Amino acid sequence: MKTVRKIIEIDEGKCNGCGQCVPACAEGALSIVDGKAKLVSDVYCDGLGACLGECPQDAIRLIDREAEEFNEEEVKKYLKEKEQAEKGLDTIACGCPSSHIKMLKPLGAATGQSALQSGASCSSGRSALSQWPIQIRLIPASAMFLKGAHLLVAADCTPAAYPDFHKDFLQGRILMIGCPKFDDAEDYVQKFAAIFKEADIKSVTVLSMEVPCCSKLPVIVRKGMELAGKGVPMEDVVIDVRGGILKRTKIAA
Repeated sequence: MKTVRKIIEIDEGKCNGCGQCVPACAEGALSIVDGKAKLVSDVYCDGLGACLGECPQDAIRLIDREAEEFNEEEVKKYLKEKEQAEKGLDTIACGCPSSHIKMLKPLGAATGQSALQSGASCSSGRSALSQWPIQIRLIPASAMFLKGAHLLVAADCTPAAYPDFHKDFLQGRILMIGCPKFDDAEDYVQKFAAIFKEADIKSVTVLSMEVPCCSKLPVIVRKGMELAGKGVPMEDVVIDVRGGILKRTKIAA
């Protein structure tokens, strides 16, 4: 039943999609869709405005409008379903809860795709990581931080080889990291197919090493894209073992 009550309103003109408001809402009423914060449903918003103080753009405010009443039972049901969807591989064999989904606040930088779009810079010595987990195998296709994201798919040796990994590549992107030699390539293909099918990915940067085993990584990503029937702009970057950029190839959607 609809009634006039307090509820949040998001100014999409101000919102840069940083995602800092999402974890602040205990009811899960907010999500990032197409690079903007959205109210998932009126029934999930209690109108208390816990998310207001988390928005660096002052894009969220409380207003009075006609809306469906807040429904605590629906919230519980929604959160349970969301938790199950995002669990994926909830724990690895050692029992470590390394795949728990988290949105992070990069130190001194905006999160997710918004920083890439706005051109915000990442100061030297600061982390640009905006989400957890980062391992390809541990990220479920339903993870909220994938929605409308710019992906950085990186071979796990590249951050050690390339000194400005955070500033030049990670800033403004969602990181997926793994090893195409030691991990199952077909599992990777299926994972990327599910992500491209579900998450409306905006672009992909694939960062690999010059060693032969690493050359499979961009092929795996393209196969996943083809399986999903999607065309996403992609850049293939190869790093040499001394830490320089050996090659950059842009592939149109």
